[in-house]
Amino acid sequence: MPYVYNEYEIIRSPACNSCRVCEKQCSYGAHVYRDGKMRSYDDKCVNCHRCVELCPKRALKIVKSNMSLRENANWSEANIREIFKQAETGGVLLSSMGCPVKYPVYFDRLLLNASQVTNPSIDPLREPMETVVYLGSRPKAIERDGRGNLINNLKPQLKLNIPIVFSAMSYGSISYNAHAALAQAAQELGIMYNTGEGGLHDDFYKYGKNTIVQVASGRFGVHKDYLENSAAIEIKIGQGAKPGIGGHLPGSKIIGEISKTRMIPEGSAAISPAPHHDIYSIEDLRQLVLSLKEATSYTKPIIVKVAAVHNISAVASGIARSGADIIAIDGFRGGTGAAPTRIRDNVGIPVELALASVDKRLRDEGIRDNISIIVSGSIRGSADVVKAIALGADAVSIGTAALIALGCHVCRRCHTGKCNWGIATQVPELVSRLNPDRGKTRLVNLLKAWEHEIKEMMGGMGINSIEALRGNRLMLRGVGLNLKELDILGVKHAGE
Repeated sequence: MPYVYNEYEIIRSPACNSCRVCEKQCSYGAHVYRDGKMRSYDDKCVNCHRCVELCPKRALKIVKSNMSLRENANWSEANIREIFKQAETGGVLLSSMGCPVKYPVYFDRLLLNASQVTNPSIDPLREPMETVVYLGSRPKAIERDGRGNLINNLKPQLKLNIPIVFSAMSYGSISYNAHAALAQAAQELGIMYNTGEGGLHDDFYKYGKNTIVQVASGRFGVHKDYLENSAAIEIKIGQGAKPGIGGHLPGSKIIGEISKTRMIPEGSAAISPAPHHDIYSIEDLRQLVLSLKEATSYTKPIIVKVAAVHNISAVASGIARSGADIIAIDGFRGGTGAAPTRIRDNVGIPVELALASVDKRLRDEGIRDNISIIVSGSIRGSADVVKAIALGADAVSIGTAALIALGCHVCRRCHTGKCNWGIATQVPELVSRLNPDRGKTRLVNLLKAWEHEIKEMMGGMGINSIEALRGNRLMLRGVGLNLKELDILGVKHAGE
C-alpha cells in the first residue's frame, strides 16, 4: 500500500512519567511501554480521547495531522485514502455513526417564532406546560352509548412524559451496560427505549412497560414472551444510515448471552436481509401488523420503521392504511454501529424534508389521525425536538445523542467492537468501563434539561402544550432556503 501519513498525531509532553495508564486504556494499541518508557503509534490512534482524559499528568494531546496529500478540488484526501484502502483489501468500506458529509442541515436553517405583544408569551415556571404525548391511532369521532356515556374506542397508546424515546440499538451492537442505562433512564423518565433487532436480555424484562421491542427481517430473539413483555412492537423495514440494506452483526460478537438472546448459535453471523421475505406490498405489511396484534391480544400499538427516501410520503400513506399505529421515519444522518460507507453517505434524504412531506400528505388525504409519527436521524438538542414537532412529528427518537451522554466521543469505530468507553463493545474489560447507574443519571439529566428548554421555547411562542405545537409551522421561519425547500417544508422565509 502506498505510504500515507497518519490522520492523527499523539503528542506526549515531558510530564509523562510512564505510568502506563494510557496503555491500559487504549484498546487499539496506540500506546506501548517499551525500553523503560511510553511510545506512541499514531497510525493506530482513532482520536477517542480516552487516554487524554484519563492521563493523571495531563501529558497527552491528540491533534489532527497537518501533513496532507497534495490539494485537489476534485480528489479530496478522504477519496484518495479510501481508494488506497480498497485497492489493498478488495473490501467494502465500513463506517460507524451517522453521515459526516457537509450536506445542508435543515434544522439549522429554521428559526422559531416568539410571542411579543399581541399574543403574550407563557412563563413555564409559573404556568402549567403539558409535555405529555400519546402515540397511536386516534378515532375520528367520540362515540357514546344510548345513555350518553362515552364509549372507549381508543386503540392502545404509548404514553410519553416528554416527546422523546431512545432509538433502536441492539444488544450486541451496544453493550449490556449501555442497554441497562437506557432501560433504567427510560423507566425513570416515563418514556421508552428500543431493543433493536437483537432480542431482549432476560434481565431487562422488568422494564417491559418502557420497552419497544423490534421485529426485523431476521426475527432474532422474537417469541411470544418477548412480544408480550413490551409497551409497543416495532417492525423494522429500514433505517436512515443504510436504506435498502439489512443488518449484520459479525459472528465474533455472537457469544454467550448475545447468542442466547438472539436465539442463534455462538459464532454464527446474525444477518438480517434487507427485505422481509413476507412483505412485498402494503397488503403483506398489513398481514404482519395484524398477526402481531393478534399474538398480543390487540394490546400493543404497532410501529413501522422506515428510512427517509424520495417517495416517503407515498410509503407513509400506505403504512397509515396498513393498520399500524405509529410510523417511525429515520433520516439519512441516523447513526448505526456499522454501515457501508457509500450507502451511509449517499443514500436517503434529510428527515426534515421527509417529515414535512409525510405530514402534509397524510393531512391532505384526511388520515393524519390514523397514525402517529416519530422521527429520528441526528436530533442533537431540544431545539431540534421543537422544530421536528412543529414540522409535524408527534415525538422524536434519539440514538447518538444518548450515546454521547453515556460518554461516546463519536470516534466512528463502533464496527471494530473495541469501544474504549464501554458502549459499542462486548469485550468484558471494556464493557465494565461504563457504569450503568452513572449512565442512567447522565441520560436523565440530559432529557430533564431538554424538557426544561422545550417548555421555555414553547412558552416563548405562547404555546402551552406539545399537542398545540404539532404541525404548527407558523412557529417556524426559514433562513437561507430556496423557494422549493420552503415549499416542501411548508414554512415562510424569515421576514415574512
